[in-house]
Amino acid sequence: MDESPFIFLAYPKRFKVAYGGRGSGKSWAFARALIVLASQYRFRVLCAREFQNSIVDSVHRLLCDQIESMGLSDKFTITDKAIVSSTGSEFLFKGLRHNINEIKSLEGVDVCWVEEAQRVSQSSWDILIPTIRKEASEIWITFNPDNLSDPTYKRFVINPSPDCISVKVNFDQNRHFPETLRKEMEYCKANDYDAYLHIWEGNPRVISNAVIFKGKYVVEEFDTPDGIDRFFYGADWGFSQDPTVGIRCYIVGRKLFIDYECYGIGVEIAETDQLLRSIPGADKWTIKGDCSRPETISALNKKGLNVQPAKKWAGSVEDGIAHLRTFEQIVVHPRCKHTADEFALYSYKVDKITEEVLPVVVDKHNHCLDALRYSLDGYINNSTTGLLDYYEQEAAERKKAQQQPDGHTIYTPHQTY
Repeated sequence: MDESPFIFLAYPKRFKVAYGGRGSGKSWAFARALIVLASQYRFRVLCAREFQNSIVDSVHRLLCDQIESMGLSDKFTITDKAIVSSTGSEFLFKGLRHNINEIKSLEGVDVCWVEEAQRVSQSSWDILIPTIRKEASEIWITFNPDNLSDPTYKRFVINPSPDCISVKVNFDQNRHFPETLRKEMEYCKANDYDAYLHIWEGNPRVISNAVIFKGKYVVEEFDTPDGIDRFFYGADWGFSQDPTVGIRCYIVGRKLFIDYECYGIGVEIAETDQLLRSIPGADKWTIKGDCSRPETISALNKKGLNVQPAKKWAGSVEDGIAHLRTFEQIVVHPRCKHTADEFALYSYKVDKITEEVLPVVVDKHNHCLDALRYSLDGYINNSTTGLLDYYEQEAAERKKAQQQPDGHTIYTPHQTY
């Protein structure tokens, strides 16, 4: 079994989840881990996916290829419907949607590996999870995220249970990432960054019209020039699973450049100054932080940093968005990975029935962006009364863009209140 990032497979856990983009080696790593275990011990493995019309749709071929490449062919007997090891381990292959009653009758499953789990419905999970009930049994899950609202993403990434370990793995952690895929990845990154984030970085797909900064930002390499006379530093304080975040940015002309970030989950107040000092110049410039945590600000100032509370008011989030959109372009350095991710995911709410994009900001994927807003404290003014004009203008522009030649509206993404 490979070392990190899949070392977690070696430790007991009810749910073991690897998710991310294409080319990460998730399926290979899971297959090889199961093959090693099956060659040494006797246990029963159910290989499942939501749809499996034939064995061709399963991981059967992948397991066979890995058995051969690992030089273990003499330890396994392979048939069209099953794989059995010399120790008596058995691999079974089932589709969940059309075989759910058959799966409910299965006994003695030690490990259930669910591949392409982004397609698994809530009803399938509701039946499968209690079906895998043998003492110390485990459910292994691999998938490339599709939508934020998918049951698998919500259950195992957004709100994982304590008995779940969920690890995001991408191509840059695969030491065997093939050159052919690398060329595809680089082309996608250069020509369609939103698609790159979804396909290769494993970010969930979002409704494009709901993405707040769509078309407003780019992620590209740049060198911070000498002689910048003003840097802006911002910080958002973590709590529980929310990260502590720091941002540095500067303005050139009508462009905003974000050149450094720091990001940590579970960072104690006593350690926060070290995290912020990882950003160049953080100990020399004023850092604007979330004013809701005065005790954190006080503790950091006692450690020699100059942290000041950023102002908040009713509508300050919307005013910050409006201000950031006034820049001709926002340029994010690739090393600011979490910031780039948030720019791709930060969205307006969408009506679940009509898929209409509403002028309400979703309070997610915003830790780095909150820090960015705080950094520009004093530049962002209380102009909420003019924000409805902004929404009205934006709605009118989008409505016009979505009209057919005969004047009929295809889709109106915003409704102004």
